[in-house]
Amino acid sequence: MNPQLLWDLKKFYPEIILTATILCVIIADVGFLRIRRNLTFVITGLGLILAFLSCIPLCSAPPGTMFYGVIAIDQMAVFFKCFLILTSFLVLLATPGSKELSQGPLGEFYALLLSVTLAMLLLVSSVDMLMLYLSLEMVSVGSYIMVGYLKNDRQSNEASLKYLLFGAVATGSMLYGITLLYGLTGTTKLAAIRDALASNTATGNNSTMLLIATALILAGFGFKTATVPFHFWCPDVYTGAPTPVTAFLSVAPKAAGFAILIRFFFTGFSNSSGAPGFWTPFSSIDWRALVLVISIITMLLGNIAALRQDNMKRMLAYSSIAHAGYILMGVVVLTAQGLQATLVYLITYLFMNLGAFLVVIEVFNRTGSFDLKDYRGLYRRSPFLTISMTAFMLSLMGIPPFAGFFGKFYVFAAAVNANLVWFAVVGALNSVVAVYYYARVIKTMIIETNEDTSIIQIPWTSHVMVWIMLLPTVGLMLFWGRIQQLTIGSIKLFLG
Repeated sequence: MNPQLLWDLKKFYPEIILTATILCVIIADVGFLRIRRNLTFVITGLGLILAFLSCIPLCSAPPGTMFYGVIAIDQMAVFFKCFLILTSFLVLLATPGSKELSQGPLGEFYALLLSVTLAMLLLVSSVDMLMLYLSLEMVSVGSYIMVGYLKNDRQSNEASLKYLLFGAVATGSMLYGITLLYGLTGTTKLAAIRDALASNTATGNNSTMLLIATALILAGFGFKTATVPFHFWCPDVYTGAPTPVTAFLSVAPKAAGFAILIRFFFTGFSNSSGAPGFWTPFSSIDWRALVLVISIITMLLGNIAALRQDNMKRMLAYSSIAHAGYILMGVVVLTAQGLQATLVYLITYLFMNLGAFLVVIEVFNRTGSFDLKDYRGLYRRSPFLTISMTAFMLSLMGIPPFAGFFGKFYVFAAAVNANLVWFAVVGALNSVVAVYYYARVIKTMIIETNEDTSIIQIPWTSHVMVWIMLLPTVGLMLFWGRIQQLTIGSIKLFLG
């Protein structure tokens, strides 16, 4: 066998393990009918744990590419692989406790969860535009099915159809943009695209065409990250999908989208400005201004639209859109500090957002409703859920000492240090607007009253899951030195 291929396969263990786990889950679901519910859960959990552990040795692997230069192996890729596997594992733990998904067998759902996770691992490592597109499509197709998993639920089916239609348009636009970019540069490799743009051989008098290609490709990234104007699917899909799927979509594909957006713009469309940790866009196309405008509009639209939402899932959907705008701030500044801020924000967002959705799952299991009015008097019915939800809401606001404060502080500080003080002010003002709809949830739970005063009993497994999300949200600052080391180490390739 080719020695290079053997070396590549050794660095490909996480993906191989997930592929094997998918096959095992399918076999267990078909061949062991009596115990398939528990067996498929255990197999999926073990597969994700083994995949996570196999990522750890890759942290010290020298940066390089695999399989003829289409997949990268570097610290940034490893960071996102670990992040995505952890997210999938947490969603897996929350799935059996969901009333929406408890009616039937879950083997197919676990196989879909693993398949999307595998696709995301390929996506965050892609350094070739064709591999990027194929991985993005694999993520999208699996996500469409997960959203429509409740086959007898009309709202779930409608959400899946809307997601499919918007995804087809976005990824079709992206593919056309890739075609134009290939015609301009003669390559699909990101590093080669950067060299072509740096030498001006690709642009000449075609700067307008390059801008069009970039905008079309950005449609695919915007679809995954739910940024304006590619956000229209988000509220309806989040509302109609099973809540564990909504929680998954709000974090994992969004993080994968930001990972490939960073790799695309920093590796292919920017050049080191001379000083370590600083980049400048090529003069032929000012993509930074385009992304900056998208970031501002995304923050504004997400926060303003969330103000009037009475459905918790829909409110969190618009909240997710607004947070995508904050995360984009770290990309716009084009500095190492901005990159680190993006990673820090994603870490904090993981726990506080999944935690909020966990509380939504538990309240729905007891009330059968996602309406905010059914959260009235929740403090008297379940003090634990109320205190937990309050902590998650305060963290999403960005109130110290909760984890969300540090995420916003990092992106705002990166903007200030990049001489974009006004940009940081816009982000801070948007955070002030967001206080209203987060505080509205807290007010409803604690101050307003409800005729139903029956105590909400939740199983011990749900208690454990909420604590898993709550502890990092409240106490992540105690491990901040380790978080800084992790995020700085993850951008080492870009610093070099």
